[in-house]
Amino acid sequence: MNDTSASPLHATSTPPRAGRRALVLGGGGSTGNAWLIGVIAGLHDSGLDVTDADLTIGTSAGATAAAQLGGASPAELFEATLVAPPQRNDRPPRDPSKPVVDHLDRIRTIIASSEDAADMRRRMGSAALAMAAASEGAWQAQWRATVASRLPSQDWPERSMLITAVDAHTGEPAGFDRHSGVDLVDAVAASCSSGQPFMIGDNAYIDGGYRSNAENADLAAGYERVLVLSPLGGRSLVPEQWGTHLSTQVEALRTSGSTVETVVPEDDAEHLFGANAMDLSLRPAAARAGHDQGRALAERLSVLWR
Repeated sequence: MNDTSASPLHATSTPPRAGRRALVLGGGGSTGNAWLIGVIAGLHDSGLDVTDADLTIGTSAGATAAAQLGGASPAELFEATLVAPPQRNDRPPRDPSKPVVDHLDRIRTIIASSEDAADMRRRMGSAALAMAAASEGAWQAQWRATVASRLPSQDWPERSMLITAVDAHTGEPAGFDRHSGVDLVDAVAASCSSGQPFMIGDNAYIDGGYRSNAENADLAAGYERVLVLSPLGGRSLVPEQWGTHLSTQVEALRTSGSTVETVVPEDDAEHLFGANAMDLSLRPAAARAGHDQGRALAERLSVLWR
């Protein structure tokens, strides 16, 4: 069965009206967030401001970037990202990629047992809820505080922004905007909740990257011009026949009349992502790589954005 998320939004959000320009910010961990900020700052430094999009769609790390851009300028965020976090000396050395590798193994196991994308989302939700039950809920407050500390402003911006997630109980796609009655911090925390579910009221949510790949570019349907920034390069662990790959989404957008440009990291920066996506020490390098790309692409992308 083919699942392309024909019902893209949960009832918690008002579907965005189609407009001229949509900016899609995909997931990709901590380094992915840094790269997104770098690309947008590089474009901005070269005279192209993509933060004036009619709609910004943020998923996981892209949700954090979207919210950050609602409270600070690209230049401010880029400068902050260049400061590497201090390394703690009171902990034994460890491989920073190991938690990511373990998490990916769990995802692969669930995907292998799933019939389609909808089944996979339900199974991901069930696994997350089981993990939460084992932890007795101690994670929730800590995660919310962590997300809040990353946002320059905790208020929804006036511009149209959609944050994606998945309902952990039903596996149904979810989305939040400033009209949904959900705090911005909670929306972002839910979208970045890749392991355990994040509670908003009586509902539990998991990472928006499970909705329809890490970008959810299909939510830009109806927009004339779409710019997709994908830290993971459109890669996906799910079978292509499920119809959720970024390439499939982009093809559908173009078929419906949208002009679409996709930006992915350069080949020489690929080591900064994937298994290393949660290595905080790589954030400055990822931001610089994105900034260089943004400056190099500004002239070409200005044709799309004009």
